[in-house]
Amino acid sequence: MKLSKTRKRHLRPKRHLVLFTRAPRLGQVKRRLARTIGPLLALHFHRGTTAALLKKLNLDPRFSLWLAVTPDGAGGIERAWPEATHTHVIPQRVSDLGQRMGRIFRELPPGPVVLIGTDIPELTIGDIQDAFRALADHDAVFGPSPDGGYWLVGFRRTASPFYPFRHVRFSSSHALADTLANLKPSLRIAMVAMREDVDDEASYRRWKNRGRKKPNVF
Repeated sequence: MKLSKTRKRHLRPKRHLVLFTRAPRLGQVKRRLARTIGPLLALHFHRGTTAALLKKLNLDPRFSLWLAVTPDGAGGIERAWPEATHTHVIPQRVSDLGQRMGRIFRELPPGPVVLIGTDIPELTIGDIQDAFRALADHDAVFGPSPDGGYWLVGFRRTASPFYPFRHVRFSSSHALADTLANLKPSLRIAMVAMREDVDDEASYRRWKNRGRKKPNVF
């Protein structure tokens, strides 16, 4: 017996979008940025960009939204970000960055997973849609950054478990190349738009200058 197209859609694994972030604590977020613009302004940026993402994404029916927070046990997330009320808030758990990211892809319920940070103020809904569309016929998707890293990573999760973030030199120009080198040659890999994550004063000033020239597209 053939299933209707509507029934087939219901049987598809749910999509998962994960926002990887830190609890908004003064002096504990955006530390590279805070060194030069100050911890208060860095905290304001962190809280603002995360709130904007949550507000735009948390009611989108096309995916399940998760907020993965460090440090573990951080309370008051819904008070800091009321926009997170309808979001699945989960701990990242204590370990290095690669292990924390890998655990997300191994432990979430079935379905494609896309993971992003919360420091990409020029991110658009179209970027997220492009990533999930790519995972319809690719095994992995990346959003490259100008500095050699990446602001988005996603996996279809149909292959056997693997460890794509082992020995990756994060916060360096090698991050994307290291991650790609960990993937099996047989995997089909897609790239979406390049975006700049704001992690130091230079990128912060570039974002501010771009904002003066055009409206926020998010």
